[in-house]
Amino acid sequence: MKKTVPQRIFSAVLMTLISVSVMFPLAWMAIAGFKGKTEVLRSPFQFFPQMWRWDNYSAILADPQFMRAMGVTVVGALIFTALSLTVNTLAAYAFARLEFTGKRFWWVYCLTPMFIPAMAILLTSFMVVSELGMLDTLAVLIIPGSASAAQMFFIRQFYLGFPMAVEEAALVDGATRWQIFTRVFLPQSAAPFVVMGIASYLAYWNAYVWPVLTITDPDLTQIMQFLGNFRSDRGNDWGLLMAGSTLASIPTIGLLLVFQRFIVNGVRISGIK
Repeated sequence: MKKTVPQRIFSAVLMTLISVSVMFPLAWMAIAGFKGKTEVLRSPFQFFPQMWRWDNYSAILADPQFMRAMGVTVVGALIFTALSLTVNTLAAYAFARLEFTGKRFWWVYCLTPMFIPAMAILLTSFMVVSELGMLDTLAVLIIPGSASAAQMFFIRQFYLGFPMAVEEAALVDGATRWQIFTRVFLPQSAAPFVVMGIASYLAYWNAYVWPVLTITDPDLTQIMQFLGNFRSDRGNDWGLLMAGSTLASIPTIGLLLVFQRFIVNGVRISGIK
């Protein structure tokens, strides 16, 4: 149905307002990185700086602690994303296509964490990793959260939509379950993999409470942990903090821009509305 002129105008105005409301905080953060120490919180509010200063961006880029935190976080996020996709994809395929004893029970068991707040098990999780000797290691940031009930559910929904005839034909031709998984299912899984991969990457990148609890080694400090400790370590240099926050947001924004088409397709074909 073709929209009328008033409807098109209303849609354009609405989309403009939504875009401005979403982009305004990011734009202000980036521009605040060009302001001085006290200019960021000046009253009355001033969006643009009186004098554009590149000192904050050059200083934070020259900071070895910041660059190390960025590098360690990128490496950890990539490993976490790869491990998370591997574990959850294998589990999703098993629950979607295989029959085994206790399947219904184990499916409910795996989904249960979706309904338990992470903060409710934070202390017990810390005690477990402490007893295992995982504190102050990259493994403590990667392994505990690699299995995700939400990702298992999302990918399982996608695999349930595969035609059974294709799988049956492969079995008749003598293909094993592993060959069916690697040669039939995986090549068709790009869209959900991108969605879940970005979700895993963002979950690791934005984590703050868990790294603060488990990491005290300066060489393993994560980027959000670094920014969270910025005021106590560097004082109230808000311009420098805004510059660091802007640089820390660039990798995630870049990922979303590059893979936005796959994100839309992944949500559409997953059956989640």
